[in-house]
Amino acid sequence: MQLFNLQNKNIALSLTNLGAAIQTLCVPDRVGRPVNVVAGFNDISRYGDNPDYLGCIVGRCVNRIDSGRLRIDGTTYQLTLNEDGNHLHGGFEGFSKKVWTVKESTNHSLLLEYYSPDGEEGYPGNLHVTVHYALKDNALEIRYTAETDKPTPVNLTNHTYFNLTGFTDPLVTNHELKVNAREYSEKNLRNLPTGRLLPVADTPLDFKNPQCIGKNIDAFPRDHGYDHNFVLDRPHDGPTLRAAGAVPAAELYDPTSGRLLTVFTDQPCLQVYTANWWTGAAKGPQGVDYVQHGAVALETQNFPDAPNHGTFPSGILRPGSLYKSTTIFEFGTK
Repeated sequence: MQLFNLQNKNIALSLTNLGAAIQTLCVPDRVGRPVNVVAGFNDISRYGDNPDYLGCIVGRCVNRIDSGRLRIDGTTYQLTLNEDGNHLHGGFEGFSKKVWTVKESTNHSLLLEYYSPDGEEGYPGNLHVTVHYALKDNALEIRYTAETDKPTPVNLTNHTYFNLTGFTDPLVTNHELKVNAREYSEKNLRNLPTGRLLPVADTPLDFKNPQCIGKNIDAFPRDHGYDHNFVLDRPHDGPTLRAAGAVPAAELYDPTSGRLLTVFTDQPCLQVYTANWWTGAAKGPQGVDYVQHGAVALETQNFPDAPNHGTFPSGILRPGSLYKSTTIFEFGTK
């Protein structure tokens, strides 16, 4: 296990190769005072037992696979079941628990790789994965690649939780969230998509215009907050685009500090999760307990359970093809 410190004039970032996880991310407020705005652990060995997936890379597939079953080209595969009869976030020993190999390290970037063997957590194929973290001006860019020797599903994300006050306010209920999505994935009682896409208009999931996260957070008592997949709008006007076709997915704003986070992605969806099951048992580098609704994860992704829904992009990576994905976390103030 290793710890890496990246820095430019606007951002200071610490990472560990255990889970390829972000430990701290310091950015300034409206008067220039930097503070760590992500949830993490002081002791990097804690990332080996990280049930809330703080800051880590999740794979081979983020989110849930129904009953852990996949059917690819007529062959059925059974994945491990680690959550209520579902396969969640890559299984018992997914990418979040692996020690990644360091390929390149500079003051501004870190390139990590992991070889996932055929049959790991039930997935077919040997999979070679890379994740590249790079600081660029006022943004953190995360680029993923993957190659396989058998058809296999791939859906990678980073599971960082943000509290833009730096946890001086233990809750994010006063943060303002905007999500560029007119639709969301309907889900059943097992948190699996039904396959239907429903409009967010006139629902507690309507973040087309910024609203406080806490305004309707009690509308989902079974989830204890937000845990929903938003289907992102795809603008066609060139000026809104970023590297690799990434488009603006969401904005998170803290009125107290003035910090603004804009998320860009080339993926079709964004999962918004408001730390609904945090209990205060974990304490981070900020020296505060992580309590329910203490942060929000903005997980860029393909559709959940995509291989089991013919109307979703399947997410199956085939030999000879290259999986590529980019997410950008851009910071500013207002």
